Amino acid sequence: MSTREAQTEIGREPHADDAARSPASDRTAAELAGVLSAFNQVVLDHIPGLELFDAHTHLGQNDPDGMRQRPEELLSGLTLAHARGAFVFPMHEPDGYCNANDMVLAAARDSGGALVPFARVDPHQRPVPEAERCLDAGARGIKLHPRAEQFTLDHPAVRDLVALAHERRVPVLIHAGRGIPALGVHAVELAGAFPEARLILAHAGICDLSWIWEAAPDHPNLLFDTAWWMPTDLITLFSLVPAGQVVFASDSPYGSTLMSSSFQLRLALQAGLSGDQIRSVASGQALRLAAGEALLPAGPPLGEREQAPHVLLERLAQFVLLAVIELFRGGDGAEMLALARLACDIPSDIDDAPVFAAVLGLLDLHARLSAANPDDRRVRALLILAASVARSPDVPLPPVQ
Repeated sequence: MSTREAQTEIGREPHADDAARSPASDRTAAELAGVLSAFNQVVLDHIPGLELFDAHTHLGQNDPDGMRQRPEELLSGLTLAHARGAFVFPMHEPDGYCNANDMVLAAARDSGGALVPFARVDPHQRPVPEAERCLDAGARGIKLHPRAEQFTLDHPAVRDLVALAHERRVPVLIHAGRGIPALGVHAVELAGAFPEARLILAHAGICDLSWIWEAAPDHPNLLFDTAWWMPTDLITLFSLVPAGQVVFASDSPYGSTLMSSSFQLRLALQAGLSGDQIRSVASGQALRLAAGEALLPAGPPLGEREQAPHVLLERLAQFVLLAVIELFRGGDGAEMLALARLACDIPSDIDDAPVFAAVLGLLDLHARLSAANPDDRRVRALLILAASVARSPDVPLPPVQ
């Protein structure tokens, strides 16, 4: 299994043609949805009026990585998460994006307003005419993927596309995760040169997150989506980047809206974001992007807060994350998961004991569902949630079932 496939299988909804569809698989899906919903509900109860809008989803059947998603599957996932809607664009199409963009536009027209279409273009293949065609047909943004299409942001066509986005006041969502050189310097320059374009660096901008947070407040049209899974990166994003420049995202079908909201918003609370700030992240700012409205600031970055150390929980989270990485690479993660279990064996009278118990419960459920469905990679969502729970000890837990 490739690294890309490994990253992407966390919590995805099963495809209608999956061989894994069986009574056991359906029971697994139901149990996963129940657990994820319970953790999601904690945040919903904590922040009245919270709505979800997923800023990063895909449709397509031809991606070389083997992943695929149909409109009905995406809409089902949004319904499961009680999300208002999503930005959507094609998956990688080696033969070009014209037909794929038309498919996305049609899916959006048929979605009753739930899906907001973006045009995906390849800077090597006459991108500006295709982007103009799609924007004229109803697209509300542009998607660029430097890794899939093998380009950097100093490509001349990228500047032309951002100029078009500036003219139309639409967002440009750019892959800014793993597998690419740093792109932040060019992104900052483009954001400054074209202030009416809204540049969204996907995957928490992890390729440049070490420094770009310092530049972000000076470029309010430079945004970041949360389509990533490592708790430390997300806490860094929520702490150091202004909340008005962060939008919730799942990368569906490489993740799922419900799974992503179950742990990302916990981490936002742990970082110290207020209810208003989390409402902005979860849907408010993305809905303004969709409508072409002015973006509203949500306060300055919080910075690093003084928090009590949780060294035992830190080591627990590390063991769980090491297991996830091993699973991604085709191993079984058994040794690290065994250490994670041992890391939960703490004195019962310490303040964080309920957090360790919750993590152990998630590890137990992962073990049971993995044994019943050894080929069902969706259950890895439980490990990402477990690591995130260990990293968010100040956030309430669901009631013990």
